[in-house]
Formats: sequence, structure tokens, C-alpha cells
Amino acid sequence: MRDFFTGVRLFGRGLGILLRSPRLLLIGMLPAALTTVLLAGGMIALVYWIGDLTALITPFADEWAEVWRIAMRVAAGVALVGVALVLGLTGFTALALAIGGPFYEHIAEKVEDDLGGPPSEEDLSWWWLLWVGLRDGVVLMLRSLLFTLPLSVAGFIPVVGQTVVPVLMALVTAWFFALELVAVSFYRRGMDLKQRRELLGERRSLALGLGLPASLLCAVPLLAIVVMPVAFVGGVLVSAEVLRSTDTAAVGS
Repeated sequence: MRDFFTGVRLFGRGLGILLRSPRLLLIGMLPAALTTVLLAGGMIALVYWIGDLTALITPFADEWAEVWRIAMRVAAGVALVGVALVLGLTGFTALALAIGGPFYEHIAEKVEDDLGGPPSEEDLSWWWLLWVGLRDGVVLMLRSLLFTLPLSVAGFIPVVGQTVVPVLMALVTAWFFALELVAVSFYRRGMDLKQRRELLGERRSLALGLGLPASLLCAVPLLAIVVMPVAFVGGVLVSAEVLRSTDTAAVGS
């Protein structure tokens, strides 16, 4: 639990850093705002076409009694929207980081310089950040589906679906959200998704402490525009913590 609260504290510290540097906050808000518009458009389209989509995925209910057919399709619609929200939160970070790669790299450089961190080992171009950010984002979204789809189905189980499942869904979302938030700091050190996942997995509670408040706040419409740069700076701080403890362990061994 100590690591979890450290993650929450570093998320809050990210807010403090940006309040002292409004220019960095504005830089981080620009790609987040564009991403919010894109994903909001997609969610509006999903809700608009939800009736057709639920009918498409539940053809077996066509011959059911009307009350059961409607109940099944309402449940399918709720599940679709739930999965879309989880994927949207995971995809939001990946897309924002990909679109605003140079912006977030600039923020990471400024924050790490203030921390006295090591210089970047990689010269990251915008095109490279766009490609690798989208690629890793797709990989993480596909991995998240392995958890979110079964949990969405489990959401229909009485009691468990209304108590345990939302908590597990929040934790899954927080984990994948945190993996995205630390991405740029790891890219700057020439470390790929596999290394990021392994190192952060050793400090999973720390990652959840960052990802949980960030993902919950980003689920609030429009608030994500401000939360994203704050969460990103928190991710830079978490990355520094993880990499510092890894370097210390390596020296000790």
C-alpha cells in the first residue's frame, strides 16, 4: 500500500509542477484537447448507432419475445459502451501521446532536467513517436480486451457485477493507463514496451497509484484535457522512481 500512495502523491506532485509552470500545462493540454474532440466524436457516433450495432451482434434474439429481445439488446448496448469507455481511456493516452509526441517529450525533458535526471539516450522524431506510440497503444488496447471483455460479461452477474466487477475494471484501466503515461520517459532511454511492462510490473502498486486517480478523473468529460498533462508529469516522476530503484538494485548486485 505504501507504493500505491507514493503513486498518488507523485500524481499530485505533477499538478504542483504544472501550476508553477503554466506554459508546460498549456503545451500538454493542446494534444489532449484534440484527442478529446476525436474520441468524443467516436463515442457520439457509437451511441447514435448503438441500436443497429446491438441488433447486428445479437441476431439470435430476433425471434425472442419483445420484452426479452429488448432486455438482451439493452444489456449488449451497455456492455458495448462500457468496453468503449475503457478502450477510450486507454486509447486516449496513446493517441494524445502520439499526436503530441514532441510536446510531451519537451515536458519530460524539462521535468527530468529539474530532477537532475540523465540526458536522453535517443533523439526522438515526431514521426517515430507517432508510429511507435500508435503501435504500442494498439498492442496495449488489445491486451486490455483480454480483461475488459470477460469483466463486461461478468457485469451481468447479480451482486458481483455491481460490486466486484467495477473495482476490477477500474484497476485494469489504471494499469494500462499507467503503462501509457510512462511511455515517453522510457522511449527517451531507448527502452521498449516489453521493458516498460516488466519494470513497472515490479512496482505495480506504484503504477496503480498513478493510474487510478488519473483514469477516474479522465473519465469526466472535458476534465481530461487538464488531467492528461498532470498525469503525464506524474508518469515522468513515476518513471524516474522506477528507473532509479532499478539502477540502485543493479549497482548493489
